[in-house]
Amino acid sequence: MVNVGILRSQNVIKAFLDVDRANFILPWHKEEAYEDHPLSIGHNQTISQPTTVAFMLELLGVEPGNAILDVGSGSGWTTALLGRLVGKTGRVFGVERIPELVAFGNKNIEKYNTWNNISIAQSGKKLGLEERAPFDRILVSAAATKLPHLLVDQLKQGGVLVIPIGNAIHKITKLFNEEVRDETYEGFTFVPLIVNES
Repeated sequence: MVNVGILRSQNVIKAFLDVDRANFILPWHKEEAYEDHPLSIGHNQTISQPTTVAFMLELLGVEPGNAILDVGSGSGWTTALLGRLVGKTGRVFGVERIPELVAFGNKNIEKYNTWNNISIAQSGKKLGLEERAPFDRILVSAAATKLPHLLVDQLKQGGVLVIPIGNAIHKITKLFNEEVRDETYEGFTFVPLIVNES
């Protein structure tokens, strides 16, 4: 991924070296851990392919000390990667709607929770984690049909949301006048983001 220019930042490269994808997949997929494609983690969900995760993390531009929300944390891989990026002064809150994956993800992140700064919780009825907002960065690993303004509302001013919408990845920056800047990158596929309407 470094050779093809997807991984560029030293901190993201180091996070990928530190956090082994093989520790976040089902046992029968172990021989595929380092292949560049999504893998099933059960419950009709997948762990994203490494190039997609690398691309999204580069867009997110995580800084040490950031408070980050990881929506659709699944296996916990992105939560653990983000934990490495924020360092010991940062905090990462993963949310996942499927109880079995909450347990799976929390088990998987244990060995990477060096600073006790990452966790995965059952998502509530509303999208995101309003009680911990505002966040410096929000990463979403499932495709929305439109921009969820509830997540934009949970960003700090100047914060960044990286989210798939349809078959494109969007980098949403919350500007200081409450407007947003949207940068769009086409050509990706994700499982759908499930949003409770109640």
